[in-house]
Amino acid sequence: MEVSEIYSDLPILETDRLLLRKITVEDAEDMFVYGSDPEVSRYVTWNQHQTLMDTKEFIDFILDQYEAGRIAPWGIQYKETGRLIGTIDFVSWNTHHQFAEIGYVIAREYWGKGVTTEAAKELIRFGFEKMNLVRIQARCFVENIGSERVMEKAGMSFEGIIRKGMLIKGKHWDLKMYSIIQEEYVSIK
Repeated sequence: MEVSEIYSDLPILETDRLLLRKITVEDAEDMFVYGSDPEVSRYVTWNQHQTLMDTKEFIDFILDQYEAGRIAPWGIQYKETGRLIGTIDFVSWNTHHQFAEIGYVIAREYWGKGVTTEAAKELIRFGFEKMNLVRIQARCFVENIGSERVMEKAGMSFEGIIRKGMLIKGKHWDLKMYSIIQEEYVSIK
């Protein structure tokens, strides 16, 4: 399976509370709410959005990725309100070795409510059942306890710490690595 087979027409995924769907230009204000929050942007690879124009430029980048059939995020829409409350995606996908890595961000008002875990479980399901993956992994900064809990609740196992694994915002960060393999997914689904 090729990356463009999924991303040139990103499918809508649905859970009890969420729709995972393409980002649109209409999502700019909702995305700016969490993208401009310093606590939300604290443990991510991108810089805090300073203006609505920063958010619009990021959305333009996402739309270009969709158009080119390249990896891009699903928007996390909360069904009850219809608002975009975050994104989730496979930040990388190695088709030859059949593994991918999940990344996600969620608005602070939804922290601790199981929303990100719900989205992650759906992306894991999609990865194993539709993308022919044998391994799905995720990493977080060692300090990011909330993200670590999401990975654990999504069925992933801690593998270890990657020392100084990423240079982000001028600092080298230690990262916790989690993963789930296809055999584990089949036994828990």
